[in-house]
Amino acid sequence: MRSRQQTPSALSVAFMFLCTNAFSFAQSLPAVVYAESFRRGSTRIVEEHFEAKLTPQNSTYRERIKDSRGVDRFVLSITPQGPEGDTEITCWQVKLADLTHSMYNNILLASQEPTSDPKNFLWRLDPSRFAKVPADAKRIIKVDDFYVVLQIRAFHFTPPDSPYLDSMSVAVELTNKDPRIAENAHK
Repeated sequence: MRSRQQTPSALSVAFMFLCTNAFSFAQSLPAVVYAESFRRGSTRIVEEHFEAKLTPQNSTYRERIKDSRGVDRFVLSITPQGPEGDTEITCWQVKLADLTHSMYNNILLASQEPTSDPKNFLWRLDPSRFAKVPADAKRIIKVDDFYVVLQIRAFHFTPPDSPYLDSMSVAVELTNKDPRIAENAHK
């Protein structure tokens, strides 16, 4: 008796192709990590977005952020970090300081208490493989009644197998709308 060999139908082949591509597309999307600041309030800001291009020669970035009335309310700064006593850079740190309350030098923290929760490290732009937050993650932090979105666009180690960075490009978005809702609407 001859066995009948089954060939997949065109429909099942198309379905397998779509499933495989959808799976690989989903894997290629960066993770979204969301946290809320310890600060709760009703402050809204003038929305803006920009990209900071950082190098050892141009290692610090500062931007004044206006509240919804147009008054300078916050300072966003990106500063390099490295081994103590060394001039090399291993990561950059983003801080959002409230100009009206000087005791708050970084309101991007989820908790003011020391913790190892990755959500409390969204402000630390560390592309190493040991980082608490993946380098390609979109970081969304709700502060008062607005959102700070941070995403590392590019980085480069020199030499390539070292922990020392010679450049990083960071996209920053400040918005009064929850970016997770806008992101889901596009899907």
